[in-house]
Amino acid sequence: MASSLTKDSAGTAPGTGKTFFGHPRGLATLFMTEMWERFSFYGMRALLVYYLISGGADGTKEGIHGGGLAMTMATATAIYGVYLAMVYLLAMPGGWFGDRVWGPRKTVTIASVVIIAGHLTLALPGQAMFFIGMALVAAGSGLLKANISTMVGQLYDGPDDPRRDGGFTVFYMSINIGAFIAPLVIGTVGETVNWHFGFALAGIGMALGLVQFLLGTKHLNPRSSEIPNPLAPAERKSVLVKSLLTVIVAAVAYGAIVAAGLFTLNWALVPLALIGLIIPVAVLVRIKRDKDLTNTEQSKMSGYIWFFAVAAIFWMIFDQAGSTLSVFGSGSTTGSVFGIDFPATWFQSLNPLFVMAIAPVLAWVWLWLARKNQEPSTTVKFAMALWLIGVSFFIFVVPMLMAGDGTKVSPMWLVTIYLAQTIGELCLSPVGLSVTTKLAPAKYASQMMGVWFLAVTAGDSVMSLLSIGGVDLNTWPVVAGEAAVACLAGLGIFAYRKKIIGLMGNVH
Repeated sequence: MASSLTKDSAGTAPGTGKTFFGHPRGLATLFMTEMWERFSFYGMRALLVYYLISGGADGTKEGIHGGGLAMTMATATAIYGVYLAMVYLLAMPGGWFGDRVWGPRKTVTIASVVIIAGHLTLALPGQAMFFIGMALVAAGSGLLKANISTMVGQLYDGPDDPRRDGGFTVFYMSINIGAFIAPLVIGTVGETVNWHFGFALAGIGMALGLVQFLLGTKHLNPRSSEIPNPLAPAERKSVLVKSLLTVIVAAVAYGAIVAAGLFTLNWALVPLALIGLIIPVAVLVRIKRDKDLTNTEQSKMSGYIWFFAVAAIFWMIFDQAGSTLSVFGSGSTTGSVFGIDFPATWFQSLNPLFVMAIAPVLAWVWLWLARKNQEPSTTVKFAMALWLIGVSFFIFVVPMLMAGDGTKVSPMWLVTIYLAQTIGELCLSPVGLSVTTKLAPAKYASQMMGVWFLAVTAGDSVMSLLSIGGVDLNTWPVVAGEAAVACLAGLGIFAYRKKIIGLMGNVH
């Protein structure tokens, strides 16, 4: 497939006369790898909560076929939140492995193998296999996430290469293509045929990605095989000793808990959710308190913390697309359009579809407003994102009330909700990536992208802790409460926008 998307051109990628839409040939390899990885990831995500509640009372109520783990919706939401939080948290050590242990190319190869093993483990029945498989997928996704982006950057002649930004734009389209196709294929198989067949299909997708990655590595920059900052022997020994001690302590502690007959699932979920909340806060505090930073950098970090907090609130609500919205789509919508029935997992394809359709339009709007000197500031765009995500959940309250007596509502309610959330995402996500690079202190320039992803970790960890604490995220009063929090937070950042802009210095 990658070759069919290339075209002849003189002199770009080493050793070949072809380009990929005018970019180095290696971009096709990385594009397809990322597309298949996202295919496997979003396919598994589309099935996750359904599989967890299948066979239980909540699954029966939502009309989901059996064969799952028969958990309550509260437990499923907590697991889902922790899983997403760990994927984004593990992107930081994933980048560390690429920089200091294996190099980006080898790290992506190992990550792909781990992801395949995880999905194939999920394809085996049983609760133990599920948790082992989910841990492997989270670890593999974390290893792959940072390193494949690094290799995209290595294809170009430094940050001033005029093709670089366009290359990343093409690359990120692969995410949405994979995310769009996955629920239509994996979701349909898992939801209508067999859960484990769906998980196996996700593994096959990642395997296809790995095969084409290995075949296409000759088109990558040779630097992708190098270890930028290899561990010294003493450092390697120290890391191994500390890692081994951590594993031993955890094994002894949890062994004692199991032996005492006290172990429940919350003994795993609560610590992981707390880690997902504490680490992002600790990282921000460590950077903010670094005495090596100049006064200007300190001020910019103070401004950045506002954006980080806003992003955490946004992602906490946005990521309920795979839990609260997903289950509502299964049990409370008609599941048909113009007389054509479709699986509920197909709702998960709406967001990437809308991203691909709306992103170019919104980019044009920002440029048009910029030419008229009327483009909203970063602060205002973040406020808009919060208002849109809040409005989407206020809209959600209406069909929830309509379906309270068992009435099936039109799927267009969910289409409208996903549309509002997608526009909000486009006001926040690309803008957040940009402002992160602009506000990053020089000392932490290479780490700040990982810090940005920790906002997702923090938001999803809060979602998980709320579920563990007994808050039912699937009831209309809670949905309305989340909507109110988002809108009030949006109002707050808008009201303080001048103060935040002042902290940002020359960045707007």
